[in-house]
Amino acid sequence: MTQTDIFHYPPELFELLIETIPLLNRSKKSVILFFRGAGVPEKLLKDISDKIETDKDSINKFEIARTILTRVNEKTDTYIRERRELLKRIVEFESFTNCWESDQYKAKGLVAEIRNIVNVKDTFTRMKHEKENEQAKHTAEYNKKVEKIKERAELIEKNKKEFYSLFGISNPHERGKKLESVLNSLFSIFGILVREAFTLKGDNGEGIIEQIDGVIEIDNQIYLVEMKWKKDKIGGEDIFAHLGRIYHRTGAQGIFISASGFSDSGIIASKEALINKAILVLTDLEEFINVLDNDKDLLQYLKTKIRKAIIDKDPYTKP
Repeated sequence: MTQTDIFHYPPELFELLIETIPLLNRSKKSVILFFRGAGVPEKLLKDISDKIETDKDSINKFEIARTILTRVNEKTDTYIRERRELLKRIVEFESFTNCWESDQYKAKGLVAEIRNIVNVKDTFTRMKHEKENEQAKHTAEYNKKVEKIKERAELIEKNKKEFYSLFGISNPHERGKKLESVLNSLFSIFGILVREAFTLKGDNGEGIIEQIDGVIEIDNQIYLVEMKWKKDKIGGEDIFAHLGRIYHRTGAQGIFISASGFSDSGIIASKEALINKAILVLTDLEEFINVLDNDKDLLQYLKTKIRKAIIDKDPYTKP
């Protein structure tokens, strides 16, 4: 119901106005003045006003009210202001002593009933507007969420392509710099707090092609992350080196990412660390590809691996 609808008199209100206006005005001329005071155009009043002057007994106050109200109510858009003003004058009417004494109580009752109808309509209008505003708010929020999901999906797709492209890069340093960017972006996309950005370290000697280190936070726990892209599988020596960094940071745990897998000695070294209350989760680079290809949540995936390491003493599980 719009504001216009409130002042376009429905049948029940229309009939009440026809009964009320004559009671609020003692004479036929007073009824005309009441409408004139509300801004009703003279062209809607003149023929009735002339009739009162020439043959006042040919029409009564109720017929006057019905005729003028019908004219005012016929054109929805034209007389909005006049309909509004008429209602305003009635609901704010207080001088019932100006009515005929025999009409006062009835006039008060009718005005009260009109006030109630107007208030109810106003209430429903406000409720409708509030509902529409709430719906608009929900729609905006929904669209915002959809847009975020779309943007996230686009970022994941971009990240996936960049991950795939790593395997086609032969230059170790170039590949390492790109991997650095991919890891930082990937953790950010999945809401994993990167405390220290992944950066390229090390050199090209001793079979190490590149080494990437960073620090992330999962469930308020700090994890030192090391990524190595070697020709051979990661063995115990590399695992113990990373464990040394973990032991030197109070309360820290670790994640080791390998592009070439882990040897038996590397897995055993990680299991032994669990005995000493140090968590070192082993992850293949291909697992990240699997997460992206199958629309998995990287954060939940890592949480599952961490729980498996703690509960099952298995640092190299693949959920």
